[in-house]
Amino acid sequence: MSWYLMSLAAPALSTIAQPQFKRVLIKVSGEALMGSKSYGQDDVIIDRICQEIKQAMDMGVQICMVVGGGNIYRGMSAAARGMERSSADYMGMLATVLNALAVQNALEKIGIDTRVLSAIHMMEVCEPYVRRRAIRHMERGRVVICAAGTGNPFFTTDTAAALRASELGCDGLFKGTQVDGIYTADPKLDATATRFDSLDYQDVLVKNLKVMDASAIALARDNSIPIIVFSIHKEGQFARVLRGEGEFTIVRHQRS
Repeated sequence: MSWYLMSLAAPALSTIAQPQFKRVLIKVSGEALMGSKSYGQDDVIIDRICQEIKQAMDMGVQICMVVGGGNIYRGMSAAARGMERSSADYMGMLATVLNALAVQNALEKIGIDTRVLSAIHMMEVCEPYVRRRAIRHMERGRVVICAAGTGNPFFTTDTAAALRASELGCDGLFKGTQVDGIYTADPKLDATATRFDSLDYQDVLVKNLKVMDASAIALARDNSIPIIVFSIHKEGQFARVLRGEGEFTIVRHQRS
């Protein structure tokens, strides 16, 4: 675990030009793909996010992705309106496949070879998720886009991201969000909110910081996978954070 095993503090990393990770998973929410729209996909935003991924690929980093589906359908919201939860969640999983195919198309337009691997089998559309196949694709320089969450209801795409990062031997789980890290409160609502540079997994759980659901945090903790939270909307930020630069919050085991 390159970042976790290094004992350097975050400020010292800013002088290092090379990426600090060999293989990472980036989680991108459906809301991020929606941009400023009220529904659906923003092609301009998707293209820009794909350029961020290309920069990381050009640095030699192996990339896998998990995409959400909240820009198209939110299973939990439908369940809250009275729909049976399992059916609602399956519908949400199908929405993530739509987003994965859109990201695949945008990546391949800029010359990045990709594979969409779905936890729900739909052979005419994409490959089924098989762990060894996903690893082989990354070793061959392809971006692997993991769709349909875990393939099971009652689990979020955050949990799917932590699961796939664990299965695929990723050095870090990067979550691209609307802000540049984890704050004491929502910085869009509270001007006094301050950003954490580093947190322990237990801090996130105890303080109930709403960056990922508790099962995702616990899974990353149990497998010692650092979670790096950064802004997906700042151009070039993904590559900078891979080098230990820029603004972000890292969640990992803290030294005693």
